[in-house]
Amino acid sequence: MPISPRRQTQVGERLGERFGPWNAATLQPGVSRMFLLDNPVLQRELLVSLRMPRAFVLLFAYVALLGIVVYAAWPQVDRLDLRERPAEAQRLVNMFFLGQYVLLSLITPSVAAGTITGEKEKKTYEMLLASPMRPAAIVLGKLLAAMVHLAVLVFCSLPIVMLCLPLGGVHYTEVLATYVAMAASVLTFGMISMAASSYFPRTVAAQLVSYLIILPMALLGVLFYGVFQDLAAIRLLALLGVFPSGCLVVCAVLMAAISKRLMHPPDVGAEAQEVVDLEEEQREAIGMVIRSDQFPDNLFAPPKRSDFMSDGVNPVFDKEIRSELFGHGTLMLRLVIQLSMALALLIMAVCLYIKPAWAPWYVSYVLLFNMLVGPVFAAGSVTNERERQTLELLLTTTLSPWQILSGKLYSSLRVSVVLTSFLVWPLLLAWLLPPWTYWRDTPTMVLYLAVILVTCLTTTTLGMFSSLLFRRTPISLMASYLAVIVLFAAPIAVKVFADAFYPGRPLTLGLRHALFVSPFAAAFSLPLGGVAAAGAGAGAGAGTGWWDLTSFLFLGFYAVVDLALARSMIGLFNRRWRVM
Repeated sequence: MPISPRRQTQVGERLGERFGPWNAATLQPGVSRMFLLDNPVLQRELLVSLRMPRAFVLLFAYVALLGIVVYAAWPQVDRLDLRERPAEAQRLVNMFFLGQYVLLSLITPSVAAGTITGEKEKKTYEMLLASPMRPAAIVLGKLLAAMVHLAVLVFCSLPIVMLCLPLGGVHYTEVLATYVAMAASVLTFGMISMAASSYFPRTVAAQLVSYLIILPMALLGVLFYGVFQDLAAIRLLALLGVFPSGCLVVCAVLMAAISKRLMHPPDVGAEAQEVVDLEEEQREAIGMVIRSDQFPDNLFAPPKRSDFMSDGVNPVFDKEIRSELFGHGTLMLRLVIQLSMALALLIMAVCLYIKPAWAPWYVSYVLLFNMLVGPVFAAGSVTNERERQTLELLLTTTLSPWQILSGKLYSSLRVSVVLTSFLVWPLLLAWLLPPWTYWRDTPTMVLYLAVILVTCLTTTTLGMFSSLLFRRTPISLMASYLAVIVLFAAPIAVKVFADAFYPGRPLTLGLRHALFVSPFAAAFSLPLGGVAAAGAGAGAGAGTGWWDLTSFLFLGFYAVVDLALARSMIGLFNRRWRVM
């Protein structure tokens, strides 16, 4: 239907009032205002995200956690000598800054990795690309909207910092430098998460790749801050000059890459679903190539079925293992394998050959990798059916709840175990080579494998359980990560904190008995008598003796937990859907 000239004039006047006169002479100023002042993406994201209940829950949890840490670590002495740098106050301030930095590093991918994938999942990606906004304005709006969450968290933590400064131990210039470096780092982490969000069609994939890139960088930042603690001048120069400059360069490069991808997007097909040609992707792949018809790739990514299924095959498992992984291409799997193996080479060289008694640290790296990867393939097992509106079709089949859940659980567990096993074979290889050729370490190696396997099962089961409780995959994944961190990492963090600030207390000594819930404690509790006797150096697990039952308690505890979760999933499945 044609628009009348009068209506065209009215629309033009309204656009002119909003963005300035739309003509060749004055077009550029109007467009430039859309980058920041009148950026509709930024305005919309702020109005929607900051009004959601989870923003207030996150703010409360963040400030409460920092407040509890500062209250528990407050110096217990009656009087501090402020003529020097009080050790208690300096340790408190350093722990506050490092804890805040780690928390922000963990939160950033959760708020930034879904900035663009969220548009794809809500099927509004095509409309965003068709808008008159420049790609750089879209990227800037999305980035600033995500960073506002983190800026509010940092701003609300300032009163706690003000309470710590009068204790001494740190100068206000160090506080300023630390916040500048922290802001630059978090901004870089946000750009990395946005870059991953632009290359993947699903938020869970973008979050996983973001964590694999960000966590090693955050660990390097923590190590730098601790190593150069006594070299205040060097650390101050790096925090104010080197780090911010490097972060700005990285952000500029990533912004250009994301803007280019938005300007020339790949074929998104119908309903913003990106079309992936597996053969073309394999030809253009950089680095490793997944070949689904060869070993070991067919273990976690078998080829799509081209014939009929045999009798007795679980159709849910066959569909999940053969179609779901390759539904959006192999980029995520290839990046996960390559990033994990690249970091494993360095850790393997140090912990398995140069210092063999440090083997528990390599096992801890394998466990940390599975903590990131395990929940990803299970957290969307049921929520994906909801999001694709295929859950009702699945429920109308003749399959029992156990067949449906076991097929999804086994397919997720198989992928998790195979990907984790890529990091396990260096441990087995090192065991067969000098200085590991001591048969007394064989039981330790067997228990290492048992701890890793039980961890794989637990992370997958927790992800599957979260997928039944929540309706959206990103929320299910974050709930799984939170449960895994509370169970696996929180006991170790509490024990280290208690040893640092409350040494010798009965409660501190009693915390050791609760460490069996952590696989990291189970790995460090195992003895390494052979390599220690060979003079490889004393490690945390060397010479502890078999009387330490931490590893056996860990295996028994999570065997019960996994069985209870499996039984609960069947009950939830029947109660929420089958009875309706």
